[in-house]
Amino acid sequence: MSRVFPPLAERYHELRESARVVADACAPFADRADESDSVDPDIRRLLRASGLTAVQVAGEFGGLYDQPDSLAVTIVREQFAMVSSHLDSLFAMQGIGSFAISVGGSDEIKQSWLPRVAALDVISALALTEPDVGSDLKALTTTITADGDHLIVDGWKSFITNAGDADYYCTLGKEVVDGTVGYSLVLVPADTEGVHTSRPHQVIAPHVLGDVHFDQVRVPASHRLGAPGKGFSLVLATLATFRVSVAGAAIGTAQAALDDALEHTTTRTQFGAPLARLGPIPQLLALSWTEIEVARAFTYQAAEAAAAAPRESLHLSSMAKVAATEMAAHVVDRSVQVMGRFGLIRGSRIERLYRAARPMRVYEGATEVLLDSLSKQLIKEHRA
Repeated sequence: MSRVFPPLAERYHELRESARVVADACAPFADRADESDSVDPDIRRLLRASGLTAVQVAGEFGGLYDQPDSLAVTIVREQFAMVSSHLDSLFAMQGIGSFAISVGGSDEIKQSWLPRVAALDVISALALTEPDVGSDLKALTTTITADGDHLIVDGWKSFITNAGDADYYCTLGKEVVDGTVGYSLVLVPADTEGVHTSRPHQVIAPHVLGDVHFDQVRVPASHRLGAPGKGFSLVLATLATFRVSVAGAAIGTAQAALDDALEHTTTRTQFGAPLARLGPIPQLLALSWTEIEVARAFTYQAAEAAAAAPRESLHLSSMAKVAATEMAAHVVDRSVQVMGRFGLIRGSRIERLYRAARPMRVYEGATEVLLDSLSKQLIKEHRA
């Protein structure tokens, strides 16, 4: 099927091809990996051998480019999500879980961790949410307390990607700084005494996901990321750089669903004709194709803007994330519908895609939360 890719520098075309090769190599393990709640060893081996996780880290620490590149990450995630949500997640979290180190870590911390992140020698995690805290991060209860040359982390994080398999957790907690409550980020190695993980939940699209308990965990003060009480700025920087890449994953998911729908409807005959020529099915297929191409064009534009000026382009990244994930939900559901009973078979790829598409509208900013933020910016700019 013809696909429209917006004009890109040659390096991005080469990157897309490299990502496609890795995705194809991972395809034989996708069914197993996408049902696993721990990192699949074959997926990790192939991703590590590809060197593609290096796009998440600056060149001076073993990265592929000078700085982590939003467009590069988005392009890779599109290819990976077409084959395996497990592959996509493992790749994406190397950037999401390490960016605070890149922008807020000491030279020693950067040198210690980032080359290993780039090589996938370690697995990254970002610990933000809690059992009673989701979108309202300022309500978190995890605490960070300075104690001489150490920081004490105490609290409970929930629904943390890579929990149990991660080698470290960039952890957000409350900290009293000069008598004022702020929010700080601390790097906590997973093997530190007092760190415990569990997996009490699993989502509809199985995921490496769990809870992390910090029981009076002591880490050196040098593990602080950024300034005391200013952790939210690092979280925002992470979102500004990587949120748009969720749109890339959504496009890949939708594309794979449409490919399955096309294969089914062009090879199955009913009433003497291919399904692809009967009733509303041609229009449904064409609508899905149109929506995917529109989402891809805007997402690449937003990702390019995010690569150049992340904070200034966060509204575009949010728009792309909303548009692409909502589009993916429609396209995948439409694909199931045109495949009839064959779209309902448990264990099929279309079933995996159906389940994978749904969480995308929730994580990294639920659709409604992002629309609320966008509306405030829109009104503010209108009144200016």
